[in-house]
Amino acid sequence: MPDAYILGIESSCDETAAAVVRSGEKIVSNVVFSQIAAHQPYGGVVPELASREHLKAIVPVVRKALADAGQTYRSIDALAVTQGPGLAGALMVGISYAKALAFALDKPLIAVNHLEGHIHSVLLEERQKGGFASSNTLSSDRASSNHDLHFPVLALVVSGGHTHLYLAEQQGETWFYRNIGHTRDDAAGEAFDKVAKLLGLGYPGGPIIDKLSQHGDPAAVKFSLSQLKHPDRRTAPDHYGPRFDFSYSGIKTAVLRHVEVHHRQASIEARRKALAGIAQPELEDYLRECDQQTLDLVASFQRAMVGDLVGKTLAAARACGVRTLFVTGGVAANNELRVRFEKDAAQEGLQVYFPSRPLATDNAAMIAAAAYPKFLAKDFAAMDFSAEAGMRLK
Repeated sequence: MPDAYILGIESSCDETAAAVVRSGEKIVSNVVFSQIAAHQPYGGVVPELASREHLKAIVPVVRKALADAGQTYRSIDALAVTQGPGLAGALMVGISYAKALAFALDKPLIAVNHLEGHIHSVLLEERQKGGFASSNTLSSDRASSNHDLHFPVLALVVSGGHTHLYLAEQQGETWFYRNIGHTRDDAAGEAFDKVAKLLGLGYPGGPIIDKLSQHGDPAAVKFSLSQLKHPDRRTAPDHYGPRFDFSYSGIKTAVLRHVEVHHRQASIEARRKALAGIAQPELEDYLRECDQQTLDLVASFQRAMVGDLVGKTLAAARACGVRTLFVTGGVAANNELRVRFEKDAAQEGLQVYFPSRPLATDNAAMIAAAAYPKFLAKDFAAMDFSAEAGMRLK
């Protein structure tokens, strides 16, 4: 089958991204415009501000992705865009622009679930390395080259807005997903960001906590996470069965109580002001403003979070009899999470795969890659589709 070049567009949160991917397995270009600087003063993503930043960036980002790929609007074979989940206003910027291009160019348009994009970021990079068979490989070849990918695959999608466990199956060109766990409250990445904000460490909090935790004692503060036993009332009846849900609002509150009990508010405010006066703080700046008690608190928090994510994912793998794990999303860039997963999964004979750190965070290459099986199946979007902020993956 001839190569197909798909232009992907992603605007679900605070990154405006565009990429060109060839046949779902080769990144030809990948451009990401981050809004971190715009949201930093507020300690988190401001939805209205995110939408405005997308409006300013979408056209130049798409043009650069095409130029970097040596493609034009006319030469691409299809367009793909994130339909959800995400911020409604931010999603609409990408969708409106993709619809306009598809209409003007008379090209097929593919709507992609953001969570499926994260899962396909793992497949994309493994296929580039020759680890998995591509979706247009003949079945006889697929059996020999796809030896490391055993179905069902268990995928942990963990980011600032999502903490989900999916069982993934492939039938022909189509992927199907069954949700067997999700967070009941805060996503894992959200908990990292909120704790970093509470401790005066700035935004985004995940990368800062990951770096600082290496300088603290992870056993200094004992945190226990919620053990959920009762049914999730939001779960659809056809999803009943073993569940492995997460909850991170409690540990966030525990950090707050620790700060209050140990009278840390004054030192936190001093740190917040000191770091606010530095345009782009480096690790040494954070270390200079953090005493050992703060570093120990940060390390203990991260150890508890990582332990819960790894423990519940491996428990789900055992219960479901899976042999292959995907760990993806922004929090998958966390160093301790990767090390712990690789160590513990190996002890249980499981293969675990991560995307590279640039593809762990939001990007459009993953959207274009996830669109390729839909392109082969001619599963194109009607022009009247809209954003779905709470879109589910199935």
